[in-house]
Amino acid sequence: MEHNVYVYFLVAAIAVYLLRSLPITLIQKPIESRFLRSFLYYVPYVTLSIMVFPAILSSTQSLWSGLAGFLAASIVAWLDGNLFKVAVCSCIAVYVVELLPIG
Repeated sequence: MEHNVYVYFLVAAIAVYLLRSLPITLIQKPIESRFLRSFLYYVPYVTLSIMVFPAILSSTQSLWSGLAGFLAASIVAWLDGNLFKVAVCSCIAVYVVELLPIG
């Protein structure tokens, strides 16, 4: 069975076009529901989190070091917000946990 990659590209392009153009054409007036507005506001953040979180846990040699890096980054980001400090602290946490003899 032969797979034509151009058919996949065409289907993906149509799907993306429809997902982008239908809301613009179907919804003409502002959304008044507070629940729906807040739901749509958080969709990009949730989607990014769902895609990134498994990669964080599996990007190191062990699950525990990935989890330690995630926790360190979350705490430093919550307290300070400086991206450089978040990256450095998470790298240090991963390095320290990788040195420990944890299963």
